[in-house]
Amino acid sequence: MLNEQPFQKRTLVIAGTIGVGKSSLTERLASAFGWTPFYEAVDENPYLADFYADMPRWAFQSQVFFLSRRLHFQRTLHDHVGSVVQDRSMYEDAEIFARNLFQGGHISERDYATYRGLYEGIRGLLPAPDLLVYLRGSVPTLKARIARRGRPYEQNIAADYLARLNMLYDEWIADWTLCPALTIETDTLNFVQDSDALAIVSQAIAERLGLSLTMPAAALALRNVE
Repeated sequence: MLNEQPFQKRTLVIAGTIGVGKSSLTERLASAFGWTPFYEAVDENPYLADFYADMPRWAFQSQVFFLSRRLHFQRTLHDHVGSVVQDRSMYEDAEIFARNLFQGGHISERDYATYRGLYEGIRGLLPAPDLLVYLRGSVPTLKARIARRGRPYEQNIAADYLARLNMLYDEWIADWTLCPALTIETDTLNFVQDSDALAIVSQAIAERLGLSLTMPAAALALRNVE
């Protein structure tokens, strides 16, 4: 557990691409820190079927829907009274996935400008997190983890698509200024399978937040998360 005297609400965001371990780290940190986990919103997008049938026609509408759901999610998170660990952020929808669709020719320049204006207006109204943790993994590592967790709809994700997302994430984090950021190289720190790596990651995050992590209690909590 963390020694927090006096109490101050903290918001920790875990960012990263598909298969890098965001949900796993969110779960483990929430247990170790005694904070509340908030997992990625999974509301059904009514545009998805049309989007996959005709991306240029429906990409803009689909991304606006995701942005609207993120706004509702952020309000729920903001109203929560205690400290939180958030699995993926609103920022990634715009800075990674919408940008990827625009650069791939699936969103027009006019629609992308409209979307960015909406996103930036919303972003300016929201409080920044206390710390953003960027989980980075090479494409072979991501492919191996995606295969291991066995979700059928993920098994055909192309390596070049993952490489593209990695490039966009790296560009985004290089320009990130809203709050402090910490990059974790998950190729060398496998916190899902290695309790020592998880303890290193937890301690690094606590230090960046300026908090004291009681290691015996944290170690016990981490071992109890399967």
